[in-house]
Amino acid sequence: MNASSTALPGGTWSLGELTVTRFGYGAMQLAGPGVMGPPADRDGALAVLREAAGLGITHIDTSGAYGPRVTNELIREALHPYPEALHVVTKVGARRDEQGGWPPARRPEDLRGAVHENLETLGLDRLDLVNLRLGNALGPQPGSLAEAFETLVALQEQGLIRHLGVSNATAEQVAEAWAIAPIVCVQNMYNLAHRHDDELIDELAGQGVAYVPFFPLGGFSPLQSSALSAVASRLGTTSMSVALAWLLQRSPNILLIPGTSSVAHLAENVAGAGIRLSGDDLAELDGIASR
Repeated sequence: MNASSTALPGGTWSLGELTVTRFGYGAMQLAGPGVMGPPADRDGALAVLREAAGLGITHIDTSGAYGPRVTNELIREALHPYPEALHVVTKVGARRDEQGGWPPARRPEDLRGAVHENLETLGLDRLDLVNLRLGNALGPQPGSLAEAFETLVALQEQGLIRHLGVSNATAEQVAEAWAIAPIVCVQNMYNLAHRHDDELIDELAGQGVAYVPFFPLGGFSPLQSSALSAVASRLGTTSMSVALAWLLQRSPNILLIPGTSSVAHLAENVAGAGIRLSGDDLAELDGIASR
């Protein structure tokens, strides 16, 4: 790596015994349109991954469903053999259909197959962290995760998985998972406009569990977007930069995984997330969810 991870905004967090940078990288956008097929610029995709590692990022998020297989194969080509400090996090529990949908794939045989496919495509003997994706494209859905999560626990006991997490989960499902086996991560949609997990984030922080928000600019109303743009304009930066900086300052257990297929945009995200927001800025931003 060319840069120290301490230079990245937010410092580090521990996923179990694994130390990762709070500023990470999400690889989903490296696949083709609709997260299907190969990228139009394969060399560019590889360059982004190498730049992420060069910047000191030690948390890369992926899934065998991206492509499918595409982002995993790019990660392996760009970064294998992986630096000891670099940790690749993946998700199982959904597949891709011919229409580009994300139907659930949480039967025991589906999950076992997905774990072995991730091991193969990433070139690993053990996966550092596997998140069980729940719900559907509309968001978290109620229901027991026991059978699916117990399948992953069994694979963990076989030595194929180091740590477990859940994604797109309700607070009740997080609690149910905890009752079965320790988790180190919850990955849900959360941002300035969607604050439904505020209480959960605080509870997880007290337990030493990471919270990884996706869609940092997703689901904003026009009024909310205008309010965010006004703050960004006053600070002389972008809406994405403000949204990322706010997340890092919201709670120390929040880890960022913004995605991009551009080296320049990656650098912009890193710089933007390091903006220090004042108390007045934070108060104004906290009001966005109610607009």
